[in-house]
Amino acid sequence: MRVLVIFAHPVETSFGAAVHATVVEGLRAAGHEVDDCDLYAEGFLAAMSREQRIVYQDVGANRAEVEPYVRRLLAAEALVFVHPVWNFGYPAILKGFLDRVFLPGVSFEMVDRRARPSLRNIRKCAFVCTYGGSRFRAWLMGDPPRRLAKRHIRVTIRPGAPLGYYAHYDMNRSTPESRQRFLDRVGAAMRSF
Repeated sequence: MRVLVIFAHPVETSFGAAVHATVVEGLRAAGHEVDDCDLYAEGFLAAMSREQRIVYQDVGANRAEVEPYVRRLLAAEALVFVHPVWNFGYPAILKGFLDRVFLPGVSFEMVDRRARPSLRNIRKCAFVCTYGGSRFRAWLMGDPPRRLAKRHIRVTIRPGAPLGYYAHYDMNRSTPESRQRFLDRVGAAMRSF
């Protein structure tokens, strides 16, 4: 399967980078073709410009500046997002990727003034992330990243496609042992993806 891995962390020596490496290694060990998209390393421009917003609904024109990313998304059969959770949300670069690449005519079509999801090429999806706070604290805040993954992304991809969510909570008090357990869990999940 062709898997697009979307990685969003600016520090190459972080635990997030170790998680990313584990994801890519696990997918390749399972025989998947991996398109590894490191948003920071590729210099992805997250902010939507005035001109991009003006042509947002203009299918064709809206893709002009992000066409290489659109092609990669449309060529994929599966998606794996690897990111930290900051301030109970996605890193800005990942949010910008979703805003700028998941466009009308790409991830959805407007039909009778309603959005109809159209990423039917995506047969499987996973989110692999780290949280600074505990699971309870995230739950108290409504855990927006988990909700967005399970609700927004799920309805954008092929109906019934499995969507996994792997989170290491409480990174602020993690131990080498808890981090290794998470890497082992993620590696196993990717080898059976």
